[in-house]
Amino acid sequence: MFQTVEHFLQSWTFEATATQNLLQQLTDESLHQAITAGHWTLGRIAWHTVTAIRIISANTDLTFEAPAEDFPVPTSAQLIADSYHQASNAFIDAVKTQWTDKTMNETIEFIGQSIPNGSLLLFLLQHQSHHRGQMTVLMRQAGLAVPGIYGPAKEEWAQFGLQAPKM
Repeated sequence: MFQTVEHFLQSWTFEATATQNLLQQLTDESLHQAITAGHWTLGRIAWHTVTAIRIISANTDLTFEAPAEDFPVPTSAQLIADSYHQASNAFIDAVKTQWTDKTMNETIEFIGQSIPNGSLLLFLLQHQSHHRGQMTVLMRQAGLAVPGIYGPAKEEWAQFGLQAPKM
């Protein structure tokens, strides 16, 4: 659980940058990549990551403009990346201007539970990370480069003078 607005914003900034970097690698063609028939596509997961910012935070009193409809999924990878950028920035601005550290401890109802706002923000970060992991697998299947998030990706090892582990 986040106790302060500043601590949350530091964490969100890092995670949102990682998500934005990932979304910038998508192509229109890659949006159709699925693990198997009947499962969400890369585009569906990416768009859900965008809309979840507003959908999840709608449980609070924060107000800001961001896409909140999971369907239809855009067919433009650039639109998805741009929408994430807009939603994330609007969300950051809303938290900065509408909440204080005291707000982090105020409770809300979420999925049948009473939780503090600071816990909801942690859930939102974890939710985003979960879907980002799914996207990296589908990106590799689609032949896209995957940027490093918590360390260098396979394609980045050489930039750091490292040798990728043998398979």
